[in-house]
Amino acid sequence: MREYIYLGAVAFILLVSIIILIVQNQKIKHLMARYENFMKGKNAENLAEAIEENFQQMEILKEDYKANELKMDEALKEIKTTFHKLGIVKYDAFKEMGGNLSFALCVLDDVNTGFILNTMHGRDSSYTYIKEIIKGEAYATLGEEEKEALEKAINQ
Repeated sequence: MREYIYLGAVAFILLVSIIILIVQNQKIKHLMARYENFMKGKNAENLAEAIEENFQQMEILKEDYKANELKMDEALKEIKTTFHKLGIVKYDAFKEMGGNLSFALCVLDDVNTGFILNTMHGRDSSYTYIKEIIKGEAYATLGEEEKEALEKAINQ
């Protein structure tokens, strides 16, 4: 009797394995059919050409990128001065005004050369002064606010 139970279990396992094998085989056939359709269609004929065309376009883009890089380097060499360091201090030039409407603006390049623009706003008038800065040094006497704006710009 035990032999029949073992034989029945083996037969059951074999039957389940055959069913799984058939299902898997059907899935593989379905995938193969989709692959064949993909490779046979008008897209498939152009697939190799499209891939080759993409590689050629990538080579053209690489060459263009290198050319643009060289142009950018040349353009940057031509630019002698660019101001990108800034320092600003707002203050009240005339004590009765209030509101900190006056300011000292320092604009410098890489080597700390540039200018300080000082605008003093009063009730009846405004005054604007500009002082040259060369390598971080002013050759005119700087006010307290101008010195602070210069320090801010240099330490930026």
